[in-house]
Amino acid sequence: MVTQEQIDRINFLARKSKTPEGLTDAERDEQKLLRELYIASFRESLVSQLESTYIVDEHGNKRKVRRRG
Repeated sequence: MVTQEQIDRINFLARKSKTPEGLTDAERDEQKLLRELYIASFRESLVSQLESTYIVDEHGNKRKVRRRG
């Protein structure tokens, strides 16, 4: 799970990257790592949500969403 501090840091680095100063190599590496962590957390949350999702057809039958590929 990504903490609010990590999200704030991601946003700070994104804003700083758009300035004339830019990011240092260490900050670029940190930004990449934080983004990967955020994406992994997002995917985990989405998969968890989809695992508890059902589709109801026109006859009222419920079926679980199946994972593709």
